[in-house]
Amino acid sequence: MTNRSDAGGKPVNTQSRRAFLKNSAAGLMLPFMAGFGKSRNLEQPDENRLVIRGGTVLTMDEDTGDFEQADVLVENGTITEVSPSIDTDAKEIEARGHIVMPGFVDTHRHMWQGCLRNILPNGRLSDYMRAVQGQARPVFEPEDAYTGNLVSALGALDAGITTILDWSHISNSPAHSDAAIQALYDSGIRAVYAYGSGDNTTKNRHPEDVRRIKEEFFDNGSELLTLALATGINSEHWELARELGLRITVHVNGTGDLLPVSDLLGPDLTCIHCCNLLDEEWKLLAENDVGVSIASPVEMIMGHGIPPIQQTLDYGVLPSLSIDVETTVPGDMFSQMQSVFTLQRMQLLARERAGEENLPELLTAREMLRFATINGAIHNGLDDLTGSITPGKKADIIMLGGDHINTMPLNDAYGAVVTGMGRTNVNMVMVNGKIMKWNGRLVRNDLEEIKERAVRSREGIFKRSEMDDALLG
Repeated sequence: MTNRSDAGGKPVNTQSRRAFLKNSAAGLMLPFMAGFGKSRNLEQPDENRLVIRGGTVLTMDEDTGDFEQADVLVENGTITEVSPSIDTDAKEIEARGHIVMPGFVDTHRHMWQGCLRNILPNGRLSDYMRAVQGQARPVFEPEDAYTGNLVSALGALDAGITTILDWSHISNSPAHSDAAIQALYDSGIRAVYAYGSGDNTTKNRHPEDVRRIKEEFFDNGSELLTLALATGINSEHWELARELGLRITVHVNGTGDLLPVSDLLGPDLTCIHCCNLLDEEWKLLAENDVGVSIASPVEMIMGHGIPPIQQTLDYGVLPSLSIDVETTVPGDMFSQMQSVFTLQRMQLLARERAGEENLPELLTAREMLRFATINGAIHNGLDDLTGSITPGKKADIIMLGGDHINTMPLNDAYGAVVTGMGRTNVNMVMVNGKIMKWNGRLVRNDLEEIKERAVRSREGIFKRSEMDDALLG
């Protein structure tokens, strides 16, 4: 046996060849499976008790393991069994030809910008601060915050993201905050509402309304919504969050910014971006179990710096993935995984070509799936509920079609998800045991109304902000 580090930097034992062939990517190089070409049952099954049958199951649970073919039993919104064969009279979902896995987890997205998608495809960070924060945000009305959050949440569900952290710095007023929370609830997604005050950076304004929000929306408990504090590097704010028992999420992109608060770092903190940290800061993050949320496409396109995937691995800091802003990048996790996977391998292979020796290991597709699922659940403080297909956890499950023309015939299951698939492969999405997407379509009867609402919101924002709304740029 030899040792290597997993995605979180912890040493793990490599498996024997026989075990590897059984449990790893090599063991999940699948033949063209029976049933790929058969039509599937279009009738949505009873959600109280159902079994997902015969799929290739990637659990993201080291103890449960992965299966070339297995069943998953869901009862009253909870995963109760994962096994190669489950004898049950529960309603069936036919999963042959599909990859069954936990839903993706996004650890940082400014969801209020849902109706401003793609307005800055060529934008730098300075353009974003000018147009979105400087022009659009001040004219946002509560209705716009609601619509943006709803559109962004439904887009996430459509892409197989079942859990999301809403970094909500649209709290221009209590009504804006309330509208954003209501939209998350109405979408049906599992969400962390990370309250941020309404200025550009949240560094200076005290988050005074968070107490009211906690009392009105969260103290009675919710199966799907939890509360966090989205703030700057501000010891007063962090102390308030800890007083209220809230996780803390913060943008960190300067050099040395964390040093003044080094004694306040802890595992309830997620730092976003971290492209320009000092070695000393990376050591502090590792020592204090602080997570890092990487938004690779945004960081590269807008100019934050080189996404710090290799630093997280070198220092043993747990990385997760996040979309950040749909004003510039797509809202799916496939793009995020492909970006980080490609970047890390490109950097290491360039160092290898330059003659460097004793290099770190190249990332694997399976490790990328961990970043996009269980690591994200840990950073959102929800790993006891979601992030893996584990008996006892909530049924946040997706089915990805391996029989689509872009992936068939299915070979390496991990590779298919990370490098070969996209939004169109997401055939079924389940949150808390409730089916949100079925046979490739969101299960809602109000999508046309939502589209009209989004257009009205967009038109109002552009008119009031006097931004250029030219469709062709």
